[in-house]
Amino acid sequence: MTADTATIERQSGIAVWRQIADAIRAELTGPLVDADGKLPPETALAARFGVNRHTVRAAIRALVQEGAVRSERGRGTFVTRRARLTYPIGARTRFSAGLQGQATDRGLSLLSAATEPAGKAVAEALGLRAGAPLIRLETVGYADGVPVSRATSWFDGTRFADIGAQVERTGSVTRALALAGVDDYVRRTTTIEARHGNAEELDHLRLSPGAIVLVACALNVDLDGRPVHYAISRFAADRVTMRIGDDPAV
Repeated sequence: MTADTATIERQSGIAVWRQIADAIRAELTGPLVDADGKLPPETALAARFGVNRHTVRAAIRALVQEGAVRSERGRGTFVTRRARLTYPIGARTRFSAGLQGQATDRGLSLLSAATEPAGKAVAEALGLRAGAPLIRLETVGYADGVPVSRATSWFDGTRFADIGAQVERTGSVTRALALAGVDDYVRRTTTIEARHGNAEELDHLRLSPGAIVLVACALNVDLDGRPVHYAISRFAADRVTMRIGDDPAV
């Protein structure tokens, strides 16, 4: 058994083609591909992973769907050359400004806005009582038409009652908060972890099953230290690198 076939766990409950897609994705910047970015032929990949060509083909099809590779008829499968974005995490973290110089078009698309009572965790983060009214926004962040983040954000429903309409109109949380009287705000805390994306995240970020997302949980406060924005953002790990703090703590 080769090292590659040993990584395929047939009784794990995870489809074999998905495991192969994960393995190929992890090696797209390594020796798996040649100098022109071309992957080995399906027969070679099938032998490497100890599976048939149909299983390899399903893995390649998933990677094509998420944009990691492209198939050229008569030539083979090639890595899609796309520079990974660097997303800075600092005292003044802003989605659009953070990607400036890396993408021409940047912005948020509002998926939904809803009013809901504050659960314990969000209430504590925002300094509210449990059950207080919140505005929850679901958004997708784009860079040059490619989805790079999927965020759930919460705001004090009394202080920021119109935040959903303003985000939809401006395509920016920063500009929406400015319209609500918060001209500046800073990042108090950020925690980051990595996990496999769930079905909804994969759909919105155009990822294939098994793809990894970076999950950033963040709290922003105004310059008086009053919480204004609590968010859980999921980033496509193969498109974004997190860089922690170039700017000084505030």
